[in-house]
Amino acid sequence: MNILEVRNLTIWFPRLSSLLRRTIAQVKAVTNVSFVIPAGKTVGLVGESGSGKTTVGMAILNLVRVTSGNILFRGRDITNLPEREFRPLRRQIQIVFQDPFGSLNPRWDILRIISEPFRVHFPSLTASQRKERAAELLRRVGLKPDLLRRFPHEFSGGQRQRIGIARALAVEPALIVCDEAVSALDVSVQAQIVNLLEDLQQESGISYLFIAHDLAVVEHISDQVAVMHRGEVVEAAAAERIYREPQHEYTRKLLASVPTLD
Repeated sequence: MNILEVRNLTIWFPRLSSLLRRTIAQVKAVTNVSFVIPAGKTVGLVGESGSGKTTVGMAILNLVRVTSGNILFRGRDITNLPEREFRPLRRQIQIVFQDPFGSLNPRWDILRIISEPFRVHFPSLTASQRKERAAELLRRVGLKPDLLRRFPHEFSGGQRQRIGIARALAVEPALIVCDEAVSALDVSVQAQIVNLLEDLQQESGISYLFIAHDLAVVEHISDQVAVMHRGEVVEAAAAERIYREPQHEYTRKLLASVPTLD
């Protein structure tokens, strides 16, 4: 069963004149992108900056308008749904952002950051129940519950990203969009976060769309890989095949750019 299907997704943004604010051209960010994410699996969406991969993720989250094509979540067409209709789906589709500091409110302690989704989606929970659930989420991502009263600036980048993951897990989603979730972290911390995501997937069967520009990171977490270039998917296959026998010249260039001990 597929948790998500993206069919011929095309997203254009209007280019406006500076004087009259009229549309004078269309910026073609994404063109005819298609892929599927099986339930409980990870699809890596890879490409250089500006390739359109983050725009695809934002479209899945209903944060940008789709020009044409379809996005199906569990068989339901969710393309360009009004926010009122899409809001219940936000429990099932979450995101982990690239910047582990900018994505956390610096004025809120960790308890409020993690428990805020409870207030929105589980309003019947009491304060003590929200705190208990937040403590359990911290344990799941490898942090101690006694850190709940601390603030984001008191944590390292890797710890803040763990907090971001805990917040995404709070509403028990079926799909998490990881938008460059480890690119701002040190290499050793990247490995820890990737291992954490894999462990969580094995525990709860979560599916991931793992957006990244680094093929070396994607290799360790993805079951399938789609390579994007200039808004299009130029190659898509099982991860093992992509790394062993890349077919497209752009994919080979990306692989050649990965640093090695040689």
